[in-house]
Amino acid sequence: MKVSERPFQALAREALADSQLRRNLGHATATIRKKRAAAVSELPDWEELREAGAAIKERTLRHLDEYLVRLEESVTKAGGEVHWARDAREANRIVAGIAKGHGAREVVKVKSIATDEIRLNDHLEKEGIEAVETDLAELIIQLAGEESSHILVPAIHKNRAEIRELFREKLGAKDLSDDPRDLTETARRYLRERFLAAKVGISGANFAVAETGTICVVESEGNGRMCTTLPEVLVTVMGIEKVVPTWRDLEVFMQLLPRSSTAERMNPYTSFWSGTSSGEGPREFHLVLLDNGRTQALSDPKGRQALRCIRCSACLNVCPVYERVGGHSYGSVYPGPIGAILTPQLTGLGRKGPDSLPYASSLCGACYEVCPVKINIPEVLIHLRGRVVRNRQDSGSPAAKLDPEGAAMRTLARTFADRRLYEAAQKLARAGQWPLARGGRIRRLPGPLSGWTAVRDLEAVPRKTFREWWRRERG
Repeated sequence: MKVSERPFQALAREALADSQLRRNLGHATATIRKKRAAAVSELPDWEELREAGAAIKERTLRHLDEYLVRLEESVTKAGGEVHWARDAREANRIVAGIAKGHGAREVVKVKSIATDEIRLNDHLEKEGIEAVETDLAELIIQLAGEESSHILVPAIHKNRAEIRELFREKLGAKDLSDDPRDLTETARRYLRERFLAAKVGISGANFAVAETGTICVVESEGNGRMCTTLPEVLVTVMGIEKVVPTWRDLEVFMQLLPRSSTAERMNPYTSFWSGTSSGEGPREFHLVLLDNGRTQALSDPKGRQALRCIRCSACLNVCPVYERVGGHSYGSVYPGPIGAILTPQLTGLGRKGPDSLPYASSLCGACYEVCPVKINIPEVLIHLRGRVVRNRQDSGSPAAKLDPEGAAMRTLARTFADRRLYEAAQKLARAGQWPLARGGRIRRLPGPLSGWTAVRDLEAVPRKTFREWWRRERG
């Protein structure tokens, strides 16, 4: 999984300098938030649905091995073929092998963050195969040569004028306006030829039903249905956590997902397929089950709740951090609050980029309140921050041992654990703060501590603590 080696803080600082980006993000996320709140308020049993969704996902994760084996049996029985991929290299090799085996020089793709995660397009290009994204937003990103900045709306950072200029340059649409209908029609004409010419289609999966081997993709444009039915060969790449035990479980997620993601009561296009059937649709179906760090995340009892995620992106749309810096600052295909807890677990700790992501949050808790499967993102963020620190301390390097923040925290831990030390520290701080405290607050600290007061004030140590008052008044 490709992740930026630059820490989030450095990438975010660059994004904050882009005022157009902030305007685009602010307008888009505010609109989605308002619509989602209205759609959710229509359901009186919304909280019960959230509980049900979380329970189904948690039970599935506890017995993931059993449900995956059952899924393989069901898909095989329906005429499909299942491939197991431990990592990105294996998954890319499998997909490229299938495409080359059918003489494909071009494939069409839709709705697959998993293939973005493994950088499938780059691998196919090395093998001489062009991958064409058919989801409109993904197509925009591909034409622009950029990475997605949002799970559901990958081109959320671009406005209509920017898209019009892109289509003019890349698709030769010279007389194009920035009307959404004109932009969509231009993309439709371009993609229609690609759909009809492609021998191989590649998709992701929102859910896979273990008991029937049924794959489910939800989308808003209908391109997914074209991609999964017109080519003679269909390859689906999905993370192993997307499996659900029974068909009836979809009843819960088909209510949770559309309202949380696009604020719709029902998704416009929902496609289900099980293996192959004679006379219609693809003649071959391949399902690639991708691990790529998910088993590693599963082994962490607290952190594994990130694998419940159904990719609705509700947490991105309410996050004050994401709204200001956008998805590219996270340096991963999974941005926002869910990316901040999922990416470090998939890649492992010990690198600057992933290690910085658990700190990309104000811990306001808004993400937890809107999550349809009740992932306690703030809890996992704090848990991962602890793991980052422990991993750094255990690395044994001199830099880790001499880290000023680590040394300060160890000193504070000893001070808070000893009453005498704590009270002595209070007296010392009270004496030392006099040149800094004004009106009960400290607005600027000197030296390396200035970072704490760059965006917040500190409460000054009071002239008299509660303990001192208690001793004097009550003996």
